[in-house]
Amino acid sequence: MNTLAARWSHRYPRAFLMLAAALWWTLYQTLIPLSEAVVASLPVQRASHLGGALQFFLYDTPKVLMLLTAIVFVMGMVNSYFTPERTRALLAGRHEGVANVMAASLGVVTPFCSCSAVPLFIGFVQAGVPLGVTFSFLIAAPMVNEVALTLLFGMFGWKVALLYMGLGLSIAVVAGWIIGRMRMEVYLEDWVRDMPKVGAQFEIAGMTLAERIDGGFQAVREIVGKVWPYILAGIAIGAGIHGYVPEDFMASFMGKDVWWAVPIAVLIGVPMYTNAAGVIPIVQALLAKGAALGTVLAFMMSVIALSLPEMVILRKVLKLRLIATFIIIVATGILIVGYVFNWIL
Repeated sequence: MNTLAARWSHRYPRAFLMLAAALWWTLYQTLIPLSEAVVASLPVQRASHLGGALQFFLYDTPKVLMLLTAIVFVMGMVNSYFTPERTRALLAGRHEGVANVMAASLGVVTPFCSCSAVPLFIGFVQAGVPLGVTFSFLIAAPMVNEVALTLLFGMFGWKVALLYMGLGLSIAVVAGWIIGRMRMEVYLEDWVRDMPKVGAQFEIAGMTLAERIDGGFQAVREIVGKVWPYILAGIAIGAGIHGYVPEDFMASFMGKDVWWAVPIAVLIGVPMYTNAAGVIPIVQALLAKGAALGTVLAFMMSVIALSLPEMVILRKVLKLRLIATFIIIVATGILIVGYVFNWIL
């Protein structure tokens, strides 16, 4: 953050937030006419395939980055209340069921991702958090995070975003509860299972609004700085689909009447190495070309919640049987979501 903005945010934090929000909204309203003006200034026909692809890219790139920056900033301020220590303390000692719901809900508002899966998992085990509750958190945190919800809201509206959140949380809660009922602690790696238990405690440290604003800017630097290449790649792919794939082409093998489309979408999604920021622009373009909503959401969920890199990371603390059980349960939930969306929409 530059010196002037830092001084303003520390001296007048409330005024700084109001001014920043007003500037953000003003810029956001100019995106459509600005993208159209840029395309019109180029030596391409707006109605051509290239013109459509360029307008999609020039509009969606700043739109997604602005939405992402705003929500990550806000969640960075919110996350100052949810340190890993506080999260573990909130979940430790809770009854299963209630704890699964709490864990999945905390996963939505906490900034943890697959790269932090192992240290979080170890910390939860040491704090005495039940295995099933830990899995509810680990499923919800990447799948129903602020990035996914913000982009879904920006591209498809609040109804789709809310429905996705409800179904994603349901998968996390039910999958975690099932794993907990199966008593699979024996399939933790021996060194994890034998670790001494420690109390889950945290200290309440008061923070000023200015310090929470600093936390918001730090979150933007860390998260947006990490995912922007995926955003550009995803939007570029989406722009290509939008501009060059014929209308209704995707309906032939990703439509709601193609019964095998949902499991194939899940299988394709698992080995992909991306995140919500990279995959949602592709989802938007696929829908515009006739793909069914349930099919593309199943694809997106599998990319985010069952990514191969996360499974490789979790192999450090879980034996293969527990990883396989986790994959089967979550994949079944995603398949159900895909078929339900295709059935009701």
